[in-house]
Amino acid sequence: MKQETGREQKQVLLAHIEKLNESARVAVETALKVREGERVLIVGNPPLESYGIALALHNAVAEAGGIPLLLIQPVKSQLDFADDAVIQAISSEPDVFISISSQKLGKDRFAINKPYRLSDRSYDHVFTYLMAAKKLRAFWSPAVTQDMFVRTVPIDYTRLAKEAGAIKSVLDPAEKVRIQSPGGTDIMVGLRGRTAFVDDGDLSKPGTGGNLPAGETFISPELGASEGKIVFDGSLSLHDTDIIVKEPVSVFVEKGFVRSVEGGEEAARLEETIEYGEQKARQFVKEGRLPEGKGEMYRRNARNLGELGIGLNPSAEIYGQMLEDEKAYRTCHLAIGANYDEDAPALIHLDCLMRSPTITAYLPDGRERTILRDGGLCEDLFPKA
Repeated sequence: MKQETGREQKQVLLAHIEKLNESARVAVETALKVREGERVLIVGNPPLESYGIALALHNAVAEAGGIPLLLIQPVKSQLDFADDAVIQAISSEPDVFISISSQKLGKDRFAINKPYRLSDRSYDHVFTYLMAAKKLRAFWSPAVTQDMFVRTVPIDYTRLAKEAGAIKSVLDPAEKVRIQSPGGTDIMVGLRGRTAFVDDGDLSKPGTGGNLPAGETFISPELGASEGKIVFDGSLSLHDTDIIVKEPVSVFVEKGFVRSVEGGEEAARLEETIEYGEQKARQFVKEGRLPEGKGEMYRRNARNLGELGIGLNPSAEIYGQMLEDEKAYRTCHLAIGANYDEDAPALIHLDCLMRSPTITAYLPDGRERTILRDGGLCEDLFPKA
């Protein structure tokens, strides 16, 4: 009997390994489309959830004819610095970069003190700079698990691209969106001058990057132009973990900044993390990790409304792991902290999720377009053939 059980366990393990290898092949061959001879840098962590995926990706790159390099660094939180060797490896300008982190990749202590500049933009991490300047291709998967990777990476990317592109086509020209939810959210988010990003799993073009699992369209709100109340009733990112919301968290936003957070234990933890981001900005100046004059900007932006994202991965569910949660259908998330347009730098980026939102876009010509209604994608987003 025990021998039979052992056999069954081995079969389950082998089946899991094969599924993990297949998901890695999808990531390398379908998403990144790694070509023969391309240098691919993979950074992971010692825990098996991270290391197992990183190793599967290493092998998938080699099978595709690429040249993989796998680095393992200690686990880093949202406020930690990446190991210097990791930053130097990224600085060597690989063709492709993959981060498989138990928490986060880690900040760039060199660039945060002396940012890279490209035209009128500045970058406080060599990774984001190389994506813009050298057209590095990449994906990053903070807090990914093997179960998540196996379930949510092998999906219909044609459908995802269609839905993500349809939402982008509405958000790009929109001046603002109104977000409402059954939980009590009612906020107007300014979008003038912003362009949406599509996380549709196509990472084959120079300079493209995103999450795997993929599955969202997201945009950086216009600075100082959001007003209203947000009620998060899904999950929250904190500085060192993600949590499911048990008691709704109310966040009040004025002129694009979080002014107050109300609710129970989860609300208190979110406020503590925001304050931690503020305190760390001051501390970094004292320690010379941030130059004089930058500390106040990083401190202020710890309360900035930094992102609106709409989930589109049909295999994603809300588990209290934000990498997957934020991709789930019938949800949207708003982030507190740094944005993706690199004009509101902060030490934190806290994705926070709400369920079943209604999102209405207001266009310059006075028209209104509903993107989600009670969480569901509106059919008129997709032109009839």
